[in-house]
Amino acid sequence: MQPNHDADVRDVVVTGAQLRAARGLLNMSVSDLAERTGLALNTVRKAESTNAAAPVTAANAKLLTSTLEAAGVMFIPAGTHGAGVQLQSPDQEPLKRRRPSK
Repeated sequence: MQPNHDADVRDVVVTGAQLRAARGLLNMSVSDLAERTGLALNTVRKAESTNAAAPVTAANAKLLTSTLEAAGVMFIPAGTHGAGVQLQSPDQEPLKRRRPSK
């Protein structure tokens, strides 16, 4: 049997509900997340459109999760209580809006 050289690369399984919740915890708009990731606004909306696995490519899911993690959230894998998110630090301040609200 040959060694698996991709063993250290974790598969990204994130739900649309987790992405929405993570964004909400950070006070980040869909536009903000799209801008931070460089993804199209419609791609972010599509990723968040379901409570099941986000209907985007694995690369886009990884980009979304790594961006949100860098901003201060932690993704909790599905267990007996289901998947979730939480702030990495209870003292974390919400992000300031990049654009003024209308």
